[in-house]
Amino acid sequence: MSSRNNEESHSFTLNAAIGFLSLLLAMLIFGLFTRIIYPRIENQRSEDAPSLIGDVIQLEVLNGCGVPGLANDFTSTLRQNGFDVVETGNFKNFNMQHTVVIARNFDSENAKRVAAALGVQPENIFIEASDDFYLDATVVIGSDYESLKINQ
Repeated sequence: MSSRNNEESHSFTLNAAIGFLSLLLAMLIFGLFTRIIYPRIENQRSEDAPSLIGDVIQLEVLNGCGVPGLANDFTSTLRQNGFDVVETGNFKNFNMQHTVVIARNFDSENAKRVAAALGVQPENIFIEASDDFYLDATVVIGSDYESLKINQ
């Protein structure tokens, strides 16, 4: 009688494992099917119909001096002044002495407008353009943030 219970227990465990793996396989196949049918949408600016692109300048604001909450404070202020801040965060380090504006597309006019609005010197405007960027510019806030035109 003990061996019969042992066989039933082993059979139940085996059936449960097969059922779980079958469910997992069905979920993976469904995920693959939906990925093929509904591919990911990439954020890119349209080159075909530039008339559809607004005059709003899209920015990324990064904290480069380590003052807590500085990027969020500047984000609010920049949005109030008509800029579209789509991303905030920390820069790769916190030792930026001067605020810089980095142009992310091949037309640096928007980066120059952002720099002028902030009071950033022209020598602190850099170009790191790529077709992969969906932003117009990145603002890295340095230790000189208190001297900028747009103050929080």
